[in-house]
Amino acid sequence: MKWLWVCCVLLCSLSVSAQALRVGFGTHKPPYIFENQARGLEHDIVMTAAQRGGMEPVAYYAPMERLSLMLSKGQLDVIATTNERSGGAIFYSDAYIRYQNVAVALRSRNLDIQRISDLVGYSVNAFQRARFLLGSEYQAMAENNPRYREEAFQIARNRMLYSGRVDVVVTDMRILRYFNREVYAQVDVSQPLALYPIFAPTDYKLGCRQQADCERFNQGLAAIRESGEYRTIGRRYAMY
Repeated sequence: MKWLWVCCVLLCSLSVSAQALRVGFGTHKPPYIFENQARGLEHDIVMTAAQRGGMEPVAYYAPMERLSLMLSKGQLDVIATTNERSGGAIFYSDAYIRYQNVAVALRSRNLDIQRISDLVGYSVNAFQRARFLLGSEYQAMAENNPRYREEAFQIARNRMLYSGRVDVVVTDMRILRYFNREVYAQVDVSQPLALYPIFAPTDYKLGCRQQADCERFNQGLAAIRESGEYRTIGRRYAMY
């Protein structure tokens, strides 16, 4: 009976050694976040790194504006897909993923877009908090463009682009291409597109209420990079 008691003590100690971590992710945006399947390139990197850092992450999904509010109220411990440009009195982890956003329009519109400031003359739809995350020039454009909007749901950008309801969408092309397969019966996704590469790559980090959470995540992130697990996760989604 004594050995059973020892085993129980050991199991209990192991169960409490890992720290619970409430992680906020944005809404469905494959291949980065498959919301209803608890997977995705970004999801897997964050959850795996947190686990390697000795934490027990639990994922929550919501629009980015709501996530920021939930973090400020202490309803979440960390949020994904953010960086220092987003502001707030929080801590930031090391960068764990890079997005490459582009401005996209129907080629038939023959738009003249050479730089970010040129977007001020067009109707633009982007992801939530893009006005903060894409830099000061972009924020100035957004504030001075009465036809600028941010939309929580990525699929809406595809519908608006191909239906002609907006001049320009700002998105990562991997996300746009994925959602084409979900909207092709609603809009003509065969229309040629014009891509305007006016954005630098965007590195994303965790935003943390507690610095210790960022530090433990950073340790886990370094561990999966060194072990090769980070590359393995990347290969899992290379098809998209």
